[in-house]
Amino acid sequence: MPESTEARNEMIARALKNIDKVIAAGPYSASWESLVNFHVPQWYEDAKFGIFIHWGLYSVPAFFNEWYPRHMYIEGGQVFRHHVKTYGPQSKFGYKDFIPMFKAEKFDPDYWADLFKKAGARYVVPVAEHHDGFAMYDCSYHEWTAAKMGPKRDVVGDLARSVRKLGLVFGLSSHREEHWWFFDGGMKFDSDVRDPRYRSLYGPAQPESVPPDKEWLDEWLVYTCELVDKYRPQIVWFDWWINNPAYEPYLKKFGAYYYSRGAEWGKGVAINYKDKAFPEQAAVFDIERGQLSDIRPLLWQTDTSVSRNSWGYVKNQDYKTTGSIVSDLVDIVSKNGALLLNVCPKPDGTIPKEEEEMLLGIGGWLAINGEAIYGTRPWKVYGEGPTAVVAGGFQEGKYTFKPKDVRFTTKGNVLYAVPLVWPEGELTIQSLSTNLSLYTDEIGSVELLGSDEPVQWSRGKRGLKVVLPRRRPSEYAPVLKITKAKK
Repeated sequence: MPESTEARNEMIARALKNIDKVIAAGPYSASWESLVNFHVPQWYEDAKFGIFIHWGLYSVPAFFNEWYPRHMYIEGGQVFRHHVKTYGPQSKFGYKDFIPMFKAEKFDPDYWADLFKKAGARYVVPVAEHHDGFAMYDCSYHEWTAAKMGPKRDVVGDLARSVRKLGLVFGLSSHREEHWWFFDGGMKFDSDVRDPRYRSLYGPAQPESVPPDKEWLDEWLVYTCELVDKYRPQIVWFDWWINNPAYEPYLKKFGAYYYSRGAEWGKGVAINYKDKAFPEQAAVFDIERGQLSDIRPLLWQTDTSVSRNSWGYVKNQDYKTTGSIVSDLVDIVSKNGALLLNVCPKPDGTIPKEEEEMLLGIGGWLAINGEAIYGTRPWKVYGEGPTAVVAGGFQEGKYTFKPKDVRFTTKGNVLYAVPLVWPEGELTIQSLSTNLSLYTDEIGSVELLGSDEPVQWSRGKRGLKVVLPRRRPSEYAPVLKITKAKK
């Protein structure tokens, strides 16, 4: 830890010089023309399913959502009133005062990693730092970290070791860009945000309309590159505010630095971005709480949560059903996407029982049907059916899948057809009609994964008609394995 502001500034200056040195020696330069030479790693294209983790101080009040720290400083609002009533005025009890209550005394990274593997996840992405500025990793540049306060553990480092021990890929996310303005409400009345002693926690607290300055942007770059060097993540996930134009030259530098480091390690790495922060060939496009309506040639990703109302732990979670998440996973994969599903641990470090059960349910489905997900690629069409997916972010809940909604994936000479909801009686898959040129081969067999019972089927001008066995091998979307006839 730097002992003074001067010492810290010297550390930042040295780090910036080292960043330039790494970029100069590496295969990527800080330009979009160079970064579009990026290739999505094969492990990522094959993985399809990962776990996101929002865990931090905001889990202590367990109220509203992970934006509690911002809204507790916005006068007159619901969260502001709740905070004053529950903890007292913000001048006496600020966000910093949750730190001693954040103990993580039951945090067991080996248990988490084992659960995520049982869920069928192939990669894990914890939030290293959320908008609130409290780092869940061992940051070298300030003391407001889980390694030095609260749990007094390098949460990110501990989890990285456990995840990798089980053969899962480790990534991380940083939301620090939003920290520039996240606490600006606390500057408008008597609160601890105005106290200069806490600036390294609460940040500049500038209005969102004010572009970040060079000092902040340099610091952002240094912090983010430190995450790369300390934890060697194979994904770095960024939130929406990196679309602010001030970040563009810094994103180019970070991309060159990170991709050069990945080449140095011999590891396939990738950046996740939203909106248009990167050229589409330079990183992996991510959609928050939403999907695409058709196949995208380049790999993309949905990030969403097990809960509809929060990314972090709260006491009144509005949970999704396991079946709806499985259906979303299949829909996403059929369109060349991957699903990053968020869980919301409690402040003691345990994962709520409802979420464990949900993860194990997904894992049970994948244990039977994973061959239709892992390592697959899109078919000629993503699927068929009556339900129109509303493309774009924050579109969840605007449609409900039905038994005639079928999705396709393919691997080698096998085609997988997946009704997103169990059909009752006969199902006709129109895309496999003999009148269409989509599937020109003769079908040799149709099997239901996980079942020893035969599938009744016939193929004609209307499509492939199937009657599934009465006994269901899994509770959720059935998977039909369609194999070409041998010549």
